[in-house]
Amino acid sequence: MANGPLRGLRILDLTHVWAGPLATRILADLGAEVVKIEAPMGRGPRFYGGIPIGGFIGREPGEEPYNNNAAFVKLQRNKKSVALDLKTQEGRQVFLDLVAKSDVVIENFSARAMADLELDYRHLQKANPQVIHVAMPGFGLTGPYSNRVAFGPTVEPMSGLTHVMGYDEHELRSTAMALPDPIAALHAVSAVLTAIQKRAITGFGELVEMSLHESAVSAHGAWIVETQLSDRKLSPQGNKHPAMAPHGVYSCNGDDEWVAIACRDDKDWRSLCSCIGEDLDAKLNLAERKSKHDEIDRQISLWCTERPPEEVVHTLQENRVPAGHVRITPQMTSDPHVQFREFFVPLEKNTPIPGNPIKMDKVSPADWTPCPRLGEHNECILKNWLGLTDEQASRLKHLNIIVDKPPR
Repeated sequence: MANGPLRGLRILDLTHVWAGPLATRILADLGAEVVKIEAPMGRGPRFYGGIPIGGFIGREPGEEPYNNNAAFVKLQRNKKSVALDLKTQEGRQVFLDLVAKSDVVIENFSARAMADLELDYRHLQKANPQVIHVAMPGFGLTGPYSNRVAFGPTVEPMSGLTHVMGYDEHELRSTAMALPDPIAALHAVSAVLTAIQKRAITGFGELVEMSLHESAVSAHGAWIVETQLSDRKLSPQGNKHPAMAPHGVYSCNGDDEWVAIACRDDKDWRSLCSCIGEDLDAKLNLAERKSKHDEIDRQISLWCTERPPEEVVHTLQENRVPAGHVRITPQMTSDPHVQFREFFVPLEKNTPIPGNPIKMDKVSPADWTPCPRLGEHNECILKNWLGLTDEQASRLKHLNIIVDKPPR
């Protein structure tokens, strides 16, 4: 367990996919004791028929492919695994016994899932009046959409983001990466820490409800308010920006090499002109630059295509113009700045995994642990937390209430 500032905080993690597991990974990085309560088939079958999304850690399925699913593994470091069948009465009771020893239960199931298992806050509170239950379903626990199937790529368009993405109103685009999930994860971390602070004052736990959809909407900029207060209609602008010009992504010398450039104001524009030369008029104001954006883009592109991206970025940054190299993954992990800060951590079979961007005393990958194997901590958690004997733990394993490999 990481020796971070949240050490001593016990969290039962029922989350799945991305939003919830990212939240609990952050909390585990910060020192919380996160016990992942996994369904026996939660990591998939014993043998995969193909390659999962994200592939396998180490590029090979190995003898236990369910323990090598890259998309799963990258979100589970610093956690402990208890594989427990909550659909059995005895498994449910074991879980409630663990709740009695915990500070937080966090899940991102559908709105009815915990109630159907008789494990919603009403039941958790009976087991532990001080427990905090963080529920983060797609559309919240109430409302006409609460029982809808929620998936990040389909929730994202409902947040309004997709409406302003793409190159024209006839071909809207999504981010293709489910932005509501990581946004909701950060909200969930904040929710846990706030509820813990409140409990220190009141002495009681509570239900904390949050929504994937509302998290995504809350992260968008001023345009949500602006469109309510004016007749202005927003439309997709590609890589352009409603309040900056020029603003875009430009091809450079090299194989599929690109840079992003943004002019925030007239000062940036004059600096950009000084770099590119006489082909650009440094006296143009924002309105004039927006009206001539396409021509300006052509001039910038001509200048960029004659230079490698490193030179473009260096030249513009030296003149205080915001510019950045569009990275692919190998470039990102080998970037000298990223390597200097030791951001990527090689915990998982020498596969670099993003670290924690929070840097403070006692938050360090030096004491981090890789993703646990399925059910790796069954016995130690049940014995240490609940005082079960070897015989009692063996009985639960014999009945498949706890497992260390998928049943099939």
